[in-house]
Amino acid sequence: MKNKYPVKRTICLLCILLWYGYFNALPHQSKSDDRATQPLEYNCLEDQHPPKKHRHQTTRKYQDFRVMFYNVENLFDTYDDPHKSDNEFLPDGGMRWTTNRYYRHLRKTAQVISAIGEWGTPAVCGLCEVENDTVLVHLLNRTPLKEQLYSYCITTGNDIRGINNALLYQRDKFKYLGHSSERIRFANKRKRSRDILHVWGELINGERLNIFVCHFPSRTGGEKETEPDRLVAAKLLRKLCDSVLRINDEANIIVMGDFNDNPYDKSIQAILKGSKTKYDLIDLFDDPKKLNFYGTYKFRGEWSQLDQMIISKNWNQYLKKDSPRIFAPGFLLTKKNSRGEQSPLRKYTGKVYKGGYSDHLPVVADFSLPLADTKKQAAPSNKNK
Repeated sequence: MKNKYPVKRTICLLCILLWYGYFNALPHQSKSDDRATQPLEYNCLEDQHPPKKHRHQTTRKYQDFRVMFYNVENLFDTYDDPHKSDNEFLPDGGMRWTTNRYYRHLRKTAQVISAIGEWGTPAVCGLCEVENDTVLVHLLNRTPLKEQLYSYCITTGNDIRGINNALLYQRDKFKYLGHSSERIRFANKRKRSRDILHVWGELINGERLNIFVCHFPSRTGGEKETEPDRLVAAKLLRKLCDSVLRINDEANIIVMGDFNDNPYDKSIQAILKGSKTKYDLIDLFDDPKKLNFYGTYKFRGEWSQLDQMIISKNWNQYLKKDSPRIFAPGFLLTKKNSRGEQSPLRKYTGKVYKGGYSDHLPVVADFSLPLADTKKQAAPSNKNK
């Protein structure tokens, strides 16, 4: 049948198209724009500052700076060093330290670092019980950490087993300027230990940061019998910190490590914190009431806080409140025994391979750094310290 109204129908269609195009061209707000004007929920561990007010605003006033320390429990390669007593950690040694076990430990160490970083990875990571450059190159290039742009420094100490202290740092957050490996000199000339690692660099806001990574002499042979060795190490560490603070009494300093002493022991309480100088240092892990877990190391059923971070007063202003913590997720712990107790999931118990992570738990702290345009403003700080 022939259409009676071809012209009218065509005109109607044109009007509809013109009407739709007009309103579609008007400025409008999308759902994503609407979200940008609403308050956002944010994780206090990642950012304690208000979110951006405008979607297209890209500048940030503060940068998050996460720091961790981890005793990785005998991170040896599988090669014999004829100058060190590392024979236990060889494929045919007492620990049966095979290539498979070695790479498994590398992956587990990378897993811990990644888990601490949550959506990223920590800006700097202090490590101890690392044998040499080889294991760090493998850790940073043959695990998922390859994507995180880490570089490293390591001591060249004279420890009889050949273990050292190291620092991993993200190059976009910490600009390396230099480092030194500080030898601990004991009265007993035959005594050996791990050197103290001192690394200095520049932060994204132009400020300098000094980092010390240490692993004090162990308690093997008795706590009291070996205490003098830890006092010698503490005196050297305190001297190194004071040498920095004498040049600049507002220097930013982080000291982290396995001290083989608790915060109340003499090496920490009387020397590092109680030194007769005007340069106070603050132990972030000295109050067990503020900690989220029992300790970082368990020996004969007793927890100890051997792993700590100690900072200068000026660096303390950037500390995020309540952020110092022991990283103790379920995967780093054994299953609960009949008394409901747990321990770190170790790599070895004696010479029995358990396939765990470490006999220590890591410690973590978060800082918020003012960027260049806000350095003169008051930065968020821990007022309770």
